[in-house]
Amino acid sequence: MTKVRPRRPWGEQPPAAPHIWLTLGYRGIEQGDGRSVIEWDATPDFCFHGPNGPIVHGGMVTTLLDTAMGGACWSLMGEGEDFLTADLRAEFMASARPGTLRAEGMVVRRNRRIAFCAAELFQDGELIASARCTQIVRRASS
Repeated sequence: MTKVRPRRPWGEQPPAAPHIWLTLGYRGIEQGDGRSVIEWDATPDFCFHGPNGPIVHGGMVTTLLDTAMGGACWSLMGEGEDFLTADLRAEFMASARPGTLRAEGMVVRRNRRIAFCAAELFQDGELIASARCTQIVRRASS
């Protein structure tokens, strides 16, 4: 069995530019032990404008949820392991508006080859969206 060693959190050392984390200005709040929390300040630039005001594009919401689940999964990878998203599905309960969005991701279950993850997105304490994904665990070839 692969020994799982804690990985350095994503936010500890920013990735080289260009990178989606830097491009969108995500903030790492918490990461470790199969959990990841990130925040993003959505601006009207990432919205479409309807008669009831600006609404954050669903792809941006999904990206934030995916990144939170990825951070949770990353925290459980052992040396020489990484992962790829095999399946991703999102549900939208309410419209996200400009302001701070908080995504909380977690690994629901992980085995040698697969990690099942979930995430929820909140705005002003209200659940806005949720997601689940399946990650394929990859190991470096010897």
